[in-house]
Amino acid sequence: MQTTHLVILAVYIAAMLGVALYFLRSGRLRGGDDFLFAGRSLPRPVMIATMLVTWVGSGTIIGGANFAYTYGPTAGMVFFAGTPLGILVLLLAARRIRRASRHTIPELLEARFGIGVRTVAAAVTTIAYLGLTASQFVGGGYVVSLVTPLSAFQGTLLVAVVVTVLTITGGLFSVAYTDFFSAILIVLGLIVSVPLVLAAVGGPGAYWDGLPEQATTFSGGLTALQLLGYFLPLFLLLLADQNMYQRLAAAKDEKEARSSTLGMLVGSFFVFVPVVLLATAAAVLMPGIDGDMAILSLASEGHLPAVLGGLILAGAVAFVITTGSSYMLSGASNVAYDLYARFAGERAGERRKLLVQRLSVLGVAVLGVALGLFFPTVLELQMYSYTIYGAAITPVVLSVLFWKRATTAGAVAALVAGAATTIGWQVAGSPGGLNAVIVALPAALVALVAVSLCTRAAEPAEPAPADAPA
Repeated sequence: MQTTHLVILAVYIAAMLGVALYFLRSGRLRGGDDFLFAGRSLPRPVMIATMLVTWVGSGTIIGGANFAYTYGPTAGMVFFAGTPLGILVLLLAARRIRRASRHTIPELLEARFGIGVRTVAAAVTTIAYLGLTASQFVGGGYVVSLVTPLSAFQGTLLVAVVVTVLTITGGLFSVAYTDFFSAILIVLGLIVSVPLVLAAVGGPGAYWDGLPEQATTFSGGLTALQLLGYFLPLFLLLLADQNMYQRLAAAKDEKEARSSTLGMLVGSFFVFVPVVLLATAAAVLMPGIDGDMAILSLASEGHLPAVLGGLILAGAVAFVITTGSSYMLSGASNVAYDLYARFAGERAGERRKLLVQRLSVLGVAVLGVALGLFFPTVLELQMYSYTIYGAAITPVVLSVLFWKRATTAGAVAALVAGAATTIGWQVAGSPGGLNAVIVALPAALVALVAVSLCTRAAEPAEPAPADAPA
């Protein structure tokens, strides 16, 4: 533990809590809609930053770093390639998503398939987002345990408290603006660290020569199916990530939504490329360590200057806080809008929705901590969460946007098949070393197409704006 690291982390956390307090007292939150969409007033730089760092959480700097550390730089790039490819697809649909402007993904599905599909989708989304929130808590606990005398579990509890306070106080206002400052910290820290770490290894040639033999191959020793099993979950999640859809709905207009998505695409390379290089350089400098700690150990073990190491560790916490708060906010919106508001009817005023969202954030926090105790690594937890959402929800969302023949029965079948297969595969211990997406995605697609073709299609309709007249 270094005093410099502790001071930098403490200053960062205090600054984030200060932003939360400001928005709590600003009076900008007049109801549930402001809590979720920040009054649809976010400027473009803030939109780009909140989209980028919402996506790149502990799953990047811990789980993704673990993968690159274990399997090498080329396989690491394949692992992360799902993000820019997913953003390109999102870019094509950005205007349509902004035009639909729904509170949640299940609400978007209801417009096409009805209330039954919305209810099932809300349950699947909540389960997946609980896992994603838990992965942020666990990842944050790792970082805090490196910088402070706290254990990893105590660090997890501390991170859970900070993330919960940040989310409850200002909703997307505080989440988005802390995202903006965190993005600057994260990107600068990663970029500056790369040449310093490569110099510590001995230069690019010594870096490549020092990698384990299998890490210099394209797949890192994985079979094609195994590598595909790591690529697909990120790609599928991004295509229908409720967080991304809500961020696009929070844009001022369709043009801003598209421009922000393009900015996220460019910004993603300034995160993923340094993460892969740093994690694989750690495999040369520190062979045999826990892969989850690859980049964190570069900062904590003296391979970087103390101030820069402190910025990297604070940046890792920033990843966790920004992504964790986003998934908590998004999961709470499923409870508030897909369950409470949908069935409470006229009694669900804006102030009541705001209260329900805040109470739901507390519930997500408690369950997220509990779920984090079940999975041994962040990488395993994120793969499970990505898959249960990507395999079940993404095919149905894409059918709303691009396939008019999909039916309500087909949508329900896909949701159930994708979620059930993912959970069953996980319980069975991932036979053959394959991630669940390899079987869950085909199961969902077959169910969607087969059942839709065997049942009567509803009248195809363009997703209408949320405030459109009935």
